[in-house]
Amino acid sequence: MSATETTSTEELTTNNTLPFVDRRSGSTSRGAFGERRQFSSSPNTSRPEVAELAAAIDHYKLSRRRRFITMEELYDVIAGLGYHR
Repeated sequence: MSATETTSTEELTTNNTLPFVDRRSGSTSRGAFGERRQFSSSPNTSRPEVAELAAAIDHYKLSRRRRFITMEELYDVIAGLGYHR
């Protein structure tokens, strides 16, 4: 590496005036409800029962701070809506 390359790299790191934003802390302006949802933002909500299931899944995920749910948890959500075999 030449001296010029080293200087330009040092200048980039020392002249960086942008503050570090830790996006993992959850303290961003989006808040708890600003996170993108997997189902409720889908444009295919022409059937009300599908929209109800999507809302129930999103509520479950938000209330338990889960990004993904297991099949067993999905079944619990569906059973909570009144499904029985």
